[in-house]
Amino acid sequence: MNLYGVKAIYKFEMARMKRTVMQSVLAPVISTSLYFVVFGSAIGSRMGDIGDVSYGAYIIPGLVMLSLLMQSISNASFGIYMPKFSGTIYEVLSAPVSYAEIVMGYVGAAATKSVILGLIILATAKLFVDYDVLHPFWMISFLVLTAITFSLFGFIIGIWADGFEKLQIVPMMIVTPLVFLGGTFYSIDMLPEVWQTISLFNPVVYLISGFRWAFYGVSDVHVGISVGMTLFFLTVCMATVSWIFKTGYRLRS
Repeated sequence: MNLYGVKAIYKFEMARMKRTVMQSVLAPVISTSLYFVVFGSAIGSRMGDIGDVSYGAYIIPGLVMLSLLMQSISNASFGIYMPKFSGTIYEVLSAPVSYAEIVMGYVGAAATKSVILGLIILATAKLFVDYDVLHPFWMISFLVLTAITFSLFGFIIGIWADGFEKLQIVPMMIVTPLVFLGGTFYSIDMLPEVWQTISLFNPVVYLISGFRWAFYGVSDVHVGISVGMTLFFLTVCMATVSWIFKTGYRLRS
């Protein structure tokens, strides 16, 4: 394995985070902090507990997952789209690095940036809401696994997109609604039975539920199902990326 090539791509993408720290870090942290202030402190103080967890603490995993998903997709999609846009993608493809090493560099950097942001948001949440993490290992595991999965998804979007506007279509029109309807601000057990059934077709429900279980030991679905669904989505993304490089879809044209 050409670790030098992977490291070069990884360092280049991580350097972009330093150059755009306002957009990459401060903006998501500030916007999420506003959620903590409005829903956690203002509204949360007037609402009852959910599963013996205060409302302000209950929404923390969902809000972290919201930022994690959006930033993972954004970082990975923009990272691979810019070489396509500028034409330097041909230099990357002709370099002595395999397709797997290219993906490791871009996706690894995007996932790293998302995990760092997620940890910063968790630390910031302590300023507004008191919470504990019941299963730290599983919390970190869900954080890393979700970041890698959606960075792969963002990588696919970046290759598929043929314009800057398309980079925002999937995150804004699909992912954001799914996150808000996936139990970020409520438990799906609070919904009518028919809507509970419909919610189970939302893949984000399993991500948020498993992540919340790692914090408080409460979840809308069994944690084993959450892990299984996350691994299934990861497998689908990996298979799609493999197909893209084998066929050269939107890479060689």
